[in-house]
Amino acid sequence: MELTDQEIFRRQAKETLEQMGINPYPAPTFEVNVTAAEILEKFPKDNTLFQEVSIAGRLMSRRVMGAASFAGLQDDTGRIQLYINRDEICPGEDKTLYNTVFKKLSDIGDIVGVTGFVFITKMGEVSIHVKSFTMLSKSLRPLPVVKEKDGKTYDAFTDPEQRYRQRYVDLIVNPQVRETFVKRTLLVNTMRNFLAEKGYLEVETPILQPLYGGAAARPFKTHHNTLDTTLYLRIADELYLKRLIVGGYKGVFEFSKDFRNEGMDRFHNPEFTQMELYVAYKDYEWMMNLVEEMVEKVALALHGSTQVKVGENVIDFKRPWKRYTMFEAIEHFTGIDVSQMDEDALRKTAKSLGVEVDDSMGKGKLVDEIFGETCESKLIQPTFIYDYPVEMSPLTKKHRSKPGLTERFEAMCNGKELCNAYSELNDPIDQRERFEAQLELGKRGDEESMVLDEDFLRALEFGMPPTAGLGIGIDRLSMIMTDSKSIQDVLFFPQMKPEKKAEDTPAGNPENPVNA
Repeated sequence: MELTDQEIFRRQAKETLEQMGINPYPAPTFEVNVTAAEILEKFPKDNTLFQEVSIAGRLMSRRVMGAASFAGLQDDTGRIQLYINRDEICPGEDKTLYNTVFKKLSDIGDIVGVTGFVFITKMGEVSIHVKSFTMLSKSLRPLPVVKEKDGKTYDAFTDPEQRYRQRYVDLIVNPQVRETFVKRTLLVNTMRNFLAEKGYLEVETPILQPLYGGAAARPFKTHHNTLDTTLYLRIADELYLKRLIVGGYKGVFEFSKDFRNEGMDRFHNPEFTQMELYVAYKDYEWMMNLVEEMVEKVALALHGSTQVKVGENVIDFKRPWKRYTMFEAIEHFTGIDVSQMDEDALRKTAKSLGVEVDDSMGKGKLVDEIFGETCESKLIQPTFIYDYPVEMSPLTKKHRSKPGLTERFEAMCNGKELCNAYSELNDPIDQRERFEAQLELGKRGDEESMVLDEDFLRALEFGMPPTAGLGIGIDRLSMIMTDSKSIQDVLFFPQMKPEKKAEDTPAGNPENPVNA
């Protein structure tokens, strides 16, 4: 491995510390009694506090000035200034700790522990007057420390590919990124608590499945050696969760990692998170109301308001949301009524609208393509699209009063699908026929068609009560609630193309050492 000058210097510093009898990676016994945020919040109100502090974090800046120096220490709550006086941390004649360990052998990026007391400098900045300084972890690579001069930013760690590949660096130097993931966790916890308070049971279902199902998607597959059988990473949880409704639970939900072997873009990652919910004796209209209530609660928890700024738009999640049937939406945005068209007419209409189609697409897929290309991008405010054609909803109950349609809805927001929900199909004979129709689509080349699951059909034959089901994309909702432009921004470690050797460069700038 070829090292930069900075990396060589830091390794030499590590060796020097060890030769001095100082372990640059000591046992984790440093006791922390305060955070940067606590000090910055409380000390200006009461300057008698924090007279004996012990705090640890990463050095993010250093200004060495002879016998006294300033440094910036960053913990998981924020950054605070350190004031380090040579005679304070080295009260005797031996000034090695300051002159050598701090001034020469410590670097930006090192993790240190300090003790001391809090005061306000002549410049009015809350700071820690350091009484002791301990090296806790020596950093061997330079950080891309952000610098500002004349209103311009230099050395910012902003390249998306570097940020996603080296998320650990991204989290260090871009504190706002940490806040995105704090909000994501709050989002999940808000939903989880909302559903648990309603008496629904959180469960876990298999990730490795002998048959994939519950959605129209291409799976990842693998081989189990002991069983000598092919298994698939789940594309959805639906069929297993419905089995639990058959088993007698009134409501079950799961926050799950699902996997689809499909394209990647700023809205899609092959591994993603969704929450699925199934509630007995309810229908899709009831589920619309629940979705409105739950997402409104999420907005309030994250922002204190139902209004959320997303790009140039302000999206208001206050109930009630606008509603269109799928056919109404297409007619509203195109002026064309496709509700009575057969497959040939739909194909001609799609082409007239500039929508790309192919011979593998049946009637339902054609309607879906027309809707996706002509309507989705125009649906910015939260909107329910409901009553889908039966051909594009193989797991959905047929509409109780509209032949050819199903009781299904999707919530659209900011031009993208947010969730998908049904009055669930519980007629096992009808379900078998729908699966068989999917098999025919597969023979025509539709790689996203569903497979026939005999065990699921057997479960339905024991009887499943009328049930409402929901799947909501956690990543997509997180993007909206944190104003993130890409799904990669709300995943700690998004899937990336293999890293090329030529791109395997250090995070910092070797031509501009941070401690020079």
